[in-house]
Amino acid sequence: MTTVLEPLAPGAPPQPRRRGVMRMRMPGPWTYAALIAVLAGSAFPVYWSLVVSSQTPDKVDSVPPVLVPGGHLFANIARVFDQTDFALAMMNSVIVSGTITVSVVLFSTLAGFAFAKLKFRGRSGLMLLVVATQAVPTELGVIPLFMMMSDFGWAGEIHAVIVPGLVTAFGVFFMRQYFERAVPDELLEAGRMDGCSSLRLYWNVVLPAARPAAAVLGLFTFMQAWNDFFWPLVVLPPENPTVQTALSTLASGYTTDYTLVLTAATIGTVPVLAVFLLFGRQIVGGIMQGALKG
Repeated sequence: MTTVLEPLAPGAPPQPRRRGVMRMRMPGPWTYAALIAVLAGSAFPVYWSLVVSSQTPDKVDSVPPVLVPGGHLFANIARVFDQTDFALAMMNSVIVSGTITVSVVLFSTLAGFAFAKLKFRGRSGLMLLVVATQAVPTELGVIPLFMMMSDFGWAGEIHAVIVPGLVTAFGVFFMRQYFERAVPDELLEAGRMDGCSSLRLYWNVVLPAARPAAAVLGLFTFMQAWNDFFWPLVVLPPENPTVQTALSTLASGYTTDYTLVLTAATIGTVPVLAVFLLFGRQIVGGIMQGALKG
């Protein structure tokens, strides 16, 4: 039924505004100005890296600074690959980050589904233990972890970087919280009445529903694994680097060639941007869905 509201008679008292009705305000010019300022501030470091990487070393300290890209980008890229094994570093980082991302998303969705929707003894205690591990500083476990990798014979190999990051407590907690709200119990009960096992429910019902949250978790995990510097520096030799340790090698000379370092940093940024462009729609959809549910 449609209710038609008649206009009030002159002098009549105003009717109280109904609760739950919200008026959407259009963004003003200051809102757009703030967004443009934030976008410019976020994009400027990437642009500045591109500018410096396309110049000669003598242009870095010039006053006023050069703000327009030059014509030496490809020459500097060639210098990067000549002075360090940057191709191996890129390949190692892609393997490490890709493997860790897939593993974290897979195990986190499995564990999150179990903690959120399966009833078993000790579930709350185990979840509390998983969350408590996030309070342990990473540096506290470096020496025991290095001794363990040495006992396995993995010191100096990328296995030593991949295996400790195959699952994270944050990923398990994140997916558990998502499944609590995103997957109704009635849907799982209907699947069980149709004869689905828990593994089949996970594959056919839970995993498709987890795509937005899994995309967000995958991006965060990929960026964290790609930017990890401390543990690869400890466990890998300079002859078998990742991107971050290769950047450290380029910057560790008696004098730092900033055109060389920023050229390598620009190259190392490309895979992260490619991942965001590839999964950007799922990532934004997951963030917006979480905001609407919240």
